[in-house]
Amino acid sequence: MKSYRELIEQTFEFPQKEFKVRDHELLFNDVPLMDIIKQYGTPLKLTYLPRISENIRSVQAIFNNALEKFKYNGKYTYCYCTKSSHFSFVLEEALKNEDVHVETSSAFDIPIVRSLYDKGKVSKDTYILCNGFKMPLYTKYISELLNDGFHNCIPILDEMGEFEEYEKNVKNPYRVGIRVAADEEPKFEFYTSRLGIRYSDIIPFYRENIEKSSKASLKMLHFFINTGIKDTAYYWSELSRFVFKYCDLKKICPTLDSIDIGGGFPIKTSLTFHYDYKYMIEQIVENIKWICDKNNVPVPNIFTEFGSYTVGESGAVLYNVIDQKLQNDKELWYMIDGSFITHLPDAWGLNQKYVLLAINKWDDPYHKVNMGGLTCDSMDYYNSEAHTGEVFLPMINDEEPLYIGFFHTGAYQESLGGYGGIQHCLVPAPQHVLIDRNEDGEITTKLFAGQQTSESMLKVLGY
Repeated sequence: MKSYRELIEQTFEFPQKEFKVRDHELLFNDVPLMDIIKQYGTPLKLTYLPRISENIRSVQAIFNNALEKFKYNGKYTYCYCTKSSHFSFVLEEALKNEDVHVETSSAFDIPIVRSLYDKGKVSKDTYILCNGFKMPLYTKYISELLNDGFHNCIPILDEMGEFEEYEKNVKNPYRVGIRVAADEEPKFEFYTSRLGIRYSDIIPFYRENIEKSSKASLKMLHFFINTGIKDTAYYWSELSRFVFKYCDLKKICPTLDSIDIGGGFPIKTSLTFHYDYKYMIEQIVENIKWICDKNNVPVPNIFTEFGSYTVGESGAVLYNVIDQKLQNDKELWYMIDGSFITHLPDAWGLNQKYVLLAINKWDDPYHKVNMGGLTCDSMDYYNSEAHTGEVFLPMINDEEPLYIGFFHTGAYQESLGGYGGIQHCLVPAPQHVLIDRNEDGEITTKLFAGQQTSESMLKVLGY
C-alpha cells in the first residue's frame, strides 16, 4: 500500500512554499512542528508571525509596481482590518511594516487604537478608517479621537444620520468617507447590502450636508462586496459602477481624493489553491484609471483593508488523535483532543475547509477517515476536504501517536468561538503559542496563553 507521503505528492504539487516534509514529519514555514508539540503538547493553536509581514509586503509591492506600470498618479495605502483578529501580537506585527494603517468596525476597537498609540505603534498620522453601523459609544470614541488630533481618523458614514453626531461633537475640521451600498451577488438572498448609503442618495446627501458644513469635508468613497476580490463579471461590474460614482462625485467635490475598495483577497484553504494576485491588482488599477480618464477626473488614491489575507495564513491548530473508533463496517472515526465547533467554528458554521495534513507518520500507509471532536454535538466533525469529499490520513497501527494540523486558520476563529469565554460542552480554549524568528533567522517560541482553566469558566458562569 502507498504511503501517506506518496498520496500527497501524487495528488498535489508538493512540497509547497509553507509545507515541506523532513524525516517523516511536517514543517510549516520551515518550523518543525513535532518539536513544538514536544515542548507544548496539544491541543495547540499557533501563530507564525513572520507570515503576516510577508503577505503585507507582497501586496504592497504588487500594488506599487502596478501604479508604476500604468502611470497611475495616485498612492496605495494598506490597512489591516482588525475584526479578523484583534490580538495585540497581530496588530503589532502588522504595524511593524512601513505604511500600514488600521480599519475598525466597532466601539471597542478605539481603545485598542489608544493602547497602540500609547505603545508608540501608531501615531496621529496613522489612518484609522472607522467602518460599521455605529452605536452612540462608537461615534463618541471617534469624535474624541478627532478632537485629540488624530487627523487621519476617517469615519466612514454607514447611514446619513451618523454625520450629525460628528457635526455636534467634533470641534476641529475633520474628514469623512461614505460607504456605498453595493448590490449583492445574484444568488444572495438580498438585492442590496444593508450596509452603506444607496447610490441615488449619495450626491444629494453630500450637497445638503457635507458640502454645507463648516468643519467636515469628504475624502473617501468606500466599497466592499461579500464575495471578495474575484475575477468574475459580478465583481468587475460592481467595481466599475463604484468608480463611475466616484467620478460623478469628484466633479462636484474637490476634496474627494480616495477610494477604499475594501478587503476580500482569498487565502490558501487547499493545497490546490491558485490565485493570481498580480493579475487581479493590475486589472483593478488599470480599470480605475481607464474609467477616470474616460470621465476626465484625477485618479483616486487607493486604500484596501485586508483582514483574512493579512493574518489567516499565519495560523494553525494542532491536535493529537486520541482514539480510533470503527462504528460500522466502513466508517472509521479518528477522535481528536479538541473540538471543531469550539476551536474552528468556521468549519462547523460555514463548512469552511482548511489545509489538513498529518504532522508525523508520513511514510506510514493511509486510509479514509472521519474526524470527530470532543463535544456531544453530532455536528462536531470534519470529513471532507476542499478538493475532495473525503479525508485520508496515516493509519495508526503502532505505538506512535498521530498528530494532525489544520492550517491557515488565523482569521476570525478566536472571536467567533468566544475566546476566553464559555465554549460548547465547556471544552477549554487550547493553549496559544507564538512563533517568530530573531535577527539571525532562528526560530523562537513564546506561550501567549495557556489552556483555559475551569476556574475561569466558573467565574464567567457565576459559581
